[in-house]
Amino acid sequence: MTHEDTQTQSDRLPQEMVDLIAAIAELPVAQRTRIEPILKKVVDGTRRRKRILSLVQEALSQLRLDMKYLMFDLEATRRERDSLQRQLEEGRDS
Repeated sequence: MTHEDTQTQSDRLPQEMVDLIAAIAELPVAQRTRIEPILKKVVDGTRRRKRILSLVQEALSQLRLDMKYLMFDLEATRRERDSLQRQLEEGRDS
């Protein structure tokens, strides 16, 4: 991973990961070439988990909103039912 890669990743990766990438970039080439494939897997996994977490959070937010709409609809339906039952009872009493 180059220093340029580190710069573009800094907004998406945890600071510790960015620091690790920078530290590995300073290693001698022989060591760096052994570590970089492993580092790439770790970085990819971190991004994937972050993306999945974001999707789950969005889904939960949507679910909460859907639940609010459903609760509103349920209450409105109950009010309608109660009103119609009252009308039926009043019609029988007349």
